[in-house]
Amino acid sequence: MRHLKFGPSWLRFLVVFLLVMSVLFRFVNLDNKVYSHDETYSSLRISGYTTTQVKQRIFNGLIIARESFAKFQGVNREKNLNDTVMTLATADSQHPPLYYLIARLWMEIFGNSVTAIRSLSVLISFLVFPCVYWLCQELFSVPLTIPGIAIALMAISPIHLVYAQEAQEYILWLVTILLSSAALLRAINLESKDKNELAKEQQKSDRFATWSIYSVTLALSFYTFLWSGFVAVAHGTYVIITNRFQLTETVRAYLLASLVGFLAFMPWMTVVIADFFQFLIASEVTTKDKSLVPVFPFLLMQLSRIFFDLNLVWENPFSYLIASIFVILVGYAIYLLCQTTNHKTWLFIVTLIVVPALPLMLPDLFSGSIRSASEPYLIPAYLGIQIAVAYLIATRLYNGRKNWQIIIGLLIICGIVSSRVSSQAETWWNKSMSYGNPQVAQIINQTTSPLLISDASGINYGNVFSLSYLLEPKVRFLLVQDQRVPKIPDGFTDVFLLNPSYDWRQIIEKRYDLKAEIVYSDNYYSVWKLTKPRSLRRRDIPRKNKLSTA
Repeated sequence: MRHLKFGPSWLRFLVVFLLVMSVLFRFVNLDNKVYSHDETYSSLRISGYTTTQVKQRIFNGLIIARESFAKFQGVNREKNLNDTVMTLATADSQHPPLYYLIARLWMEIFGNSVTAIRSLSVLISFLVFPCVYWLCQELFSVPLTIPGIAIALMAISPIHLVYAQEAQEYILWLVTILLSSAALLRAINLESKDKNELAKEQQKSDRFATWSIYSVTLALSFYTFLWSGFVAVAHGTYVIITNRFQLTETVRAYLLASLVGFLAFMPWMTVVIADFFQFLIASEVTTKDKSLVPVFPFLLMQLSRIFFDLNLVWENPFSYLIASIFVILVGYAIYLLCQTTNHKTWLFIVTLIVVPALPLMLPDLFSGSIRSASEPYLIPAYLGIQIAVAYLIATRLYNGRKNWQIIIGLLIICGIVSSRVSSQAETWWNKSMSYGNPQVAQIINQTTSPLLISDASGINYGNVFSLSYLLEPKVRFLLVQDQRVPKIPDGFTDVFLLNPSYDWRQIIEKRYDLKAEIVYSDNYYSVWKLTKPRSLRRRDIPRKNKLSTA
């Protein structure tokens, strides 16, 4: 691979063209998709408020407008940067603070709009391209061919577009994975250089600098997403195996650099451990997750979404056909990688794919199902797969296989079509429990004077905030805690219940002598409309004070 020629002019032109397309796809209709349940939690963490404080303020049984939610969805005068950190530490420590601190500073400059906070993720996503170039350079030691194709694939990858437009930490996590991985390989490559190549003092200085960069980038990765611990395990596995389980100078340098990175993360790690033990002592009971899907269809779907994504559900037979094609492509790419590169190259990519995914997959393989919200945890695997496919295409093109020009053309077409469809859609698979919110909002907005009633249990809390971005100003909210019976006032033409439990709905129906009719339902939640029973509507019997606050 060291003898691959500099990338041809058509490849350079292609990379530039696709980078321009990636910019357009990332910025177009940035505020068009539903601001999801999980994204509203990101805004809440940035605001410095906790869910408990919000429940006390607005889940109090009073009628409110959608403007009441704005204070808890971004920068405000009552909370500062320190409150953001303290909120995460005391109420949400499983989310390290790096992304939220950056987002807080960003929103202080550009405001609290959906476009503002998502544009931060878009800009961070552009750092992926120079970082993947560096990683491929360290892996394959070539000027442009493999890095260029890797950049081309990532520029129009549907999975990267999804996370580049999310107000969450995942795209920043990808950048830190790339940086720490490239820094590790750079440090190892310097360790393996011939001692006569550099002056001893200069060589020592360069090694110290590169291992220091690895420590810093590893710590940044920890402070972005806790799953970085398994990426660090992948790095350690790679270093130990390539050094044949011996305590060489490289292994000692790696252990020291990793220890420094981990010690830098210890302040937050102690908070996470304390919260974990507090959770065990509290013995909280969680509700059954309704978003479980079979493991193997889930994996097939996610693999195909790296290259082609039209928001198809896994039950669609066409999805299995598409996934099968990409399974063959990826399988052949990994096979060729292992057959034609030295073990230091292919082992790094394989460990990056397998090790971080194992803790997620093994428990679910025994149960036969997996949470559909687990997709972001596979980001290291997505990265490794794309690099393997880039290597496959580069080697086939270098060997004069012209039919592979057609294959890379098809991959690019798949990515562009997917990105075009995704950029115009109101909702997408990553919106998970908020997927149906545009349809719910349309149903409620069509009425004259609607009232939406909900409690704070389960996913209702986040979905109420998500709906507040979609509902018109005429809509009013009546929010309660602990499924208390709400006092429904007169003056509303239509009253809706958001995802009520069976018992709570029955109590409300009985209290007000009304009938609840379902108007929307999906795998996550339902919406009901309160109406008078038909017999009473025919008789038109007046009901004194039945809907009053007295």
